Amino acid sequence: MTFASALTHLAAELALFSAAGFLLFAINDLAVDAIYFTRRFWRSATVYRRYPRTFGSALAERKDEQRFIAIFVPAWDESPVIAAMLRATVDRLEYGNYRIFVGNYRIDPATAAAIASVSDPRIEAVVVHEDGPTTKADCLNHLYDALIEHELRENISAAAVVLHDSEDVVHPLELVVFNSLLDRAALIQLPVQPLPDPGSRWVAGHYCDEFAEAHTKELVVREAVGASVPLAGVGCAIARKPLAQLAALNEGYPFAGGTMTEDYELGLRAGAMGMKTMFVRMPAVPGSPGVVASRGHFPATFGEAVRQKARWLGGIALTGWDRLGWRGGVGERWMRMRDRRGPIAALLLVSGYLAALIWSQLWLAEAIGAPVQVAIDPMLTTLLWINLWLLLWRIAIRALFTGSAYGWREGARSVPRLVVGNLIAICAAARALTIYLGRSPPAWDKTRHTFPKEISA
Repeated sequence: MTFASALTHLAAELALFSAAGFLLFAINDLAVDAIYFTRRFWRSATVYRRYPRTFGSALAERKDEQRFIAIFVPAWDESPVIAAMLRATVDRLEYGNYRIFVGNYRIDPATAAAIASVSDPRIEAVVVHEDGPTTKADCLNHLYDALIEHELRENISAAAVVLHDSEDVVHPLELVVFNSLLDRAALIQLPVQPLPDPGSRWVAGHYCDEFAEAHTKELVVREAVGASVPLAGVGCAIARKPLAQLAALNEGYPFAGGTMTEDYELGLRAGAMGMKTMFVRMPAVPGSPGVVASRGHFPATFGEAVRQKARWLGGIALTGWDRLGWRGGVGERWMRMRDRRGPIAALLLVSGYLAALIWSQLWLAEAIGAPVQVAIDPMLTTLLWINLWLLLWRIAIRALFTGSAYGWREGARSVPRLVVGNLIAICAAARALTIYLGRSPPAWDKTRHTFPKEISA
């Protein structure tokens, strides 16, 4: 066997491995598409013909009781953004009965000073006295203790706890929506919509593509098949009594400190206990496509995106598998399988790209007259053609959802951004696996944040 024929055989084996895996993934994705569009058309033809759509602005006009809601904002090294975020939140919220608990560390005086610069009685700074940063979950548990102290001191009880990060743009109607739905669900998740970054069309932009699809289609399907809705850590509310029940099962603290995705795990733990979890995609005002959602800038550089995705992937696909296992009905197990396929998807991507690279070099050598012949098995050719058509469908779906959320220009950009997202996923999987195998204790591996100037001005 010559070296060229050995390379041809290697490329074929790599291509077969990746093509078979991607075919299974594509069939899985087609099932999600089918459920989503069937459900959407059915509701349009039945439910929305009998019942008018609910808008966030209509809920704000009602004279419902404004129950006390606590907002948790954990902060470590957030002095560039936390003051602007807090100021914008208290200025914009169309809801009066709330309190923001902001966690900060004693070794981070810059963040403490930024919090103190926003003078508002509804903001309470909570100092974590341990040398930090510890973990985001640990900071949230300190905020939970502060809430209990506030409830005892003021003789009140919160209706819910809402989670946000220090770079979030909180929607003015968010608490109004939560207040109106707390009697219907224990956990409520609003959509997360990354803000487009003109300075990072490709890296930050790929988050727009992923969340446009995940928080329009994926979470809707999860709920439709009876699976738990995982929390995204921002724009979500947990009713007070269920939060206390979760804390009672975890030594008095609701947020699990042994994982870097405590928000995701909280949603699944609640669902496993039989609590109702709900994803709510509610239009803000009539005649506008905007929805009540949490917005914010996502990492703008390749390295920071890899770090963030590694944290998500490691917490969900690796430690999440260890900690949560495989429980629940068919729908729940199906969705957990989808959540945990990231490392395998990265391996398939590497295999596919290597096969394409080897074939391209062999074809180039053949084109310039080298004694090389590239022959592909007809069965593999058929499989590759099937995958190509399925890939085109997947690209069209991604462009459709991104375009619906951000306009046709971003929809068009979502096509080449698939390659950027794939490269980030490959690097993130490698980093997550390295951290997981090293059995390093959880640490707050945060990324640099920015807050939009037009909101803070």
